[in-house]
Amino acid sequence: MPAIAEANPLHLHGALPRFDLFEIEQVTPGIRDLLSELGGDLSALEASLEARSKEGGEVSWTGLIDPLEGMSERLGFGWGLVGHLMGVQNSESLREAHSSVQADVVGFGLRLAQSRPIFEALEALRDGSVFATLDAAQQRIIESLLREARHAGVGLADSERARFNEIQAELADLGTRFGNHVLDATKAFGLTLRSDDEIAGTPDSLRQLAAQNARENGEEGASPEQGPWRITLDAPVLMPFLEHGECRRLREQLYRAYVTRAGEGELDNTPLIEGILSLRQEMAGLLGFESYAALSVDSKMAPSVSVVDELLEQLRGASIDAAEEDLGTLRNYASEKGLVGALELWDVGFYSERLREERFDYSEEELRPYFPMSRVLDGLFALAERLFDVTIEAADGDAPVWHPDVRFFRVCDEAGEPLAAFFLDPFSRPEDKRGGAWMDECLGRTGLGGDGPREAVAYLVCNQTPPVGNKPSLMSFDEVLTLFHEFGHGLQHMLTRVDYGLASGIRNIEWDAVELPSQFMENWCYQRETLLGLSGHFETGEPLPVELFDKIDAARTFRAGSGMLRQLYFATMDLALHRQDLAHTGESVFDVQRRVAERTTVLPPLLEDRFLCSFGHIFAGGYAAGYYSYKWAEVLSADAFSAFEEAGLEDADAVSETGRRFRETVLALGGGTTPMEVFTAFRGREPSPDALLRHSGLVSTSA
Repeated sequence: MPAIAEANPLHLHGALPRFDLFEIEQVTPGIRDLLSELGGDLSALEASLEARSKEGGEVSWTGLIDPLEGMSERLGFGWGLVGHLMGVQNSESLREAHSSVQADVVGFGLRLAQSRPIFEALEALRDGSVFATLDAAQQRIIESLLREARHAGVGLADSERARFNEIQAELADLGTRFGNHVLDATKAFGLTLRSDDEIAGTPDSLRQLAAQNARENGEEGASPEQGPWRITLDAPVLMPFLEHGECRRLREQLYRAYVTRAGEGELDNTPLIEGILSLRQEMAGLLGFESYAALSVDSKMAPSVSVVDELLEQLRGASIDAAEEDLGTLRNYASEKGLVGALELWDVGFYSERLREERFDYSEEELRPYFPMSRVLDGLFALAERLFDVTIEAADGDAPVWHPDVRFFRVCDEAGEPLAAFFLDPFSRPEDKRGGAWMDECLGRTGLGGDGPREAVAYLVCNQTPPVGNKPSLMSFDEVLTLFHEFGHGLQHMLTRVDYGLASGIRNIEWDAVELPSQFMENWCYQRETLLGLSGHFETGEPLPVELFDKIDAARTFRAGSGMLRQLYFATMDLALHRQDLAHTGESVFDVQRRVAERTTVLPPLLEDRFLCSFGHIFAGGYAAGYYSYKWAEVLSADAFSAFEEAGLEDADAVSETGRRFRETVLALGGGTTPMEVFTAFRGREPSPDALLRHSGLVSTSA
């Protein structure tokens, strides 16, 4: 088969993506050509394995795993580039191109995962004499590949495997359509406000952004002072309005619009959810699992669904009374401030913010001027140097980018030698960028096919407040936390020491352990030296006053029971939806939501709440029957940070020493070592939820 023409940037695997050469018209032919060549390589590998088996030859790592990694690298690069652009530069034409080849990509992945010659060769490698000569990471990769093959239906009879493959193709299509519906529904909603009464109470930063939105939608003379102002469901606009907008009628309208996104009309995701859940349940049954939840947990750190249930219930027991107390306090406060009638869901953010401002004597908006993005990045990079002995240098211009806002950075070791790199796409762009924040792979570390290990490159994507007018991007404290979170994921991807591409960085790490470094990094935002060091007023350069830091630290446990319970609500609902066949129980997905809410909320959702219709984590992402992973990993991350507390956060040498140990275990070992081994190597013991409950100001129910 002739080699693929190298002009298509989807084929230039192993190097930084050429976004400057990318054209949407290249997607369909490029991916099809790639799949054709990979299909030929797969057939050749299968033939060589079958021939070796007939001859009685022993399977080797280089003869089996290296070719598998090579195919994974090439497909992961090309298709990963398309998926990345779907998230950050979405368009109708890109969607069409993605859709045109998605089924082919899924089909090739299934053909590879279901290959009997490869599966039998993996078994032979595991059971043969060579296995004992392999290191622990290699052995773990082989075991993981065998489990993935079983989960991909390699052991199914022909008719069952055909149905399994149909399910996979349908699920891929439904997940893509789900995400597109959410993006479209978010983009379709907008309120143009023209009176001062409607915008009353909102901070200047929101008025500037809303006026900018209005100008971009045809209101040429819109200004922060005079309006009009366009309010959308995009988080940097919606959340400040719900927290500060005095117009209760508009808060209600926005809240209802937000929780019913993609829940009605042409963009209604309800049928897609029902289809996704039904197909997942059927798939689990084909593989011999009683539920999709059981199938999901089979490949995670948690030993069983029941153990997850126990953790969630322990945390619920520790937070439910505190959440009830939070609600009672808020109701009384709102009544004292003149609220007539019951406290409603669209009132919670507003009065919580007023209560927090009054109790701790600062507002979130008061913090923004101290967190211009450039200073926050400098402080974040200084922390990475202090903890992990790396330096981070701006390298804008060294790599093509997909949008002018995107930055490029290099990560270097103590001697200044390059270790890794990352792209940072920081700002919200609701017109073509999906909401939320994430880290994704651009290139993974691998020792395959080169003189030395290839450097890992990450995508860090956020949706923080963009610059407005002449002001730089002024970050909220939550946006600072989010940046630290995604950077933690990036560190684990970039600082891996594993040279096998199938287990380097975040690859092959159990899903419920992968949030450990990201949530660990958030803790540093509450450490005085770190937060003061990354702050600097955008006009004066003055750092955040110590009094303000003390208030932020004191407010850390403000409504902590409510915050904990909210995540438990999502996690429990996710498991409930994936542990039964709704077609047999007669419940709708919203019946399940309300049933779960009875135990995990203190202010029940609206009857018309359709939050599930925008719950992309579980219906268009990787968290299906795994949303609990955030809490599971938060136990790990809080316990890991407590090692620094025990060493002494004010002791620079002790912090550096502990940081190096964290780097050499949690960040370096990647998917080549089991998460429990990694954690105990760092901490010296198995994890405990005590630190998480202590940080949250809650008390363990098992104490």
